[in-house]
Amino acid sequence: MKQILNLLADEDLSFPNPHTALTEPNGLLAVGGDLKIQRLINAYTQGIFPWFSEDDPYLWWSPDPRAIINVDEIKINRTLKKFLKKSPYTVSVNKAFSQVIALCADAPFRNDDTWILDDMLIAYNELHQAGFAHSIEVWENNQLVGGLYGVAINGLFSGESMFYLKDNASKVALVALCDLLKQQGISFIDCQLQNPFLQAMGAIEIPRSVFLNRKETELAIQIPPQFWQARMLSNNE
Repeated sequence: MKQILNLLADEDLSFPNPHTALTEPNGLLAVGGDLKIQRLINAYTQGIFPWFSEDDPYLWWSPDPRAIINVDEIKINRTLKKFLKKSPYTVSVNKAFSQVIALCADAPFRNDDTWILDDMLIAYNELHQAGFAHSIEVWENNQLVGGLYGVAINGLFSGESMFYLKDNASKVALVALCDLLKQQGISFIDCQLQNPFLQAMGAIEIPRSVFLNRKETELAIQIPPQFWQARMLSNNE
């Protein structure tokens, strides 16, 4: 039976069941709508995220399988472990969100066009101001050299993008995020789609049905308001 793509109206904040997403392209669930705060919260709560290119309409995805990193199983190889012991970097949370997302959009290592377009920059900065989007920053001598950002709905953290300007800086950010989330009993990071970098850091793919069940456990974790307070992170956080 031919699958029919769902169209979202601007005034309707509901999403179709993620299990109805297309298989080709994998995970495409709906088209249209907007990037207002409440729609984004509704989407991430259901395991749905926006991803589109310039001149595309807003596209909403729920792929199968789903990439995640179990925070207790992040891979730190011997070289990275040695680097972390003598790292020249310091790490912070939510001290430079707008800089991080802008650098993710224009990272010098990207060979393809960015999907973090102006609409996304505006929307996720608003989501950050509302307390739902967060960044990890990596600094060297007060210069921002790496980082990542994502969306957190209670204990469900969905990573969006990362960047680095110096060696290992994005890896340091990811390790710091895992350490931070473990403090609240959060078991995994939603990585959305697998890629070679994430796989090398321990990302695995799980069936969408398993992901949707596991995300409910994370959504039930209540996070203290001060947890995402802008601050420097100590070495043991």
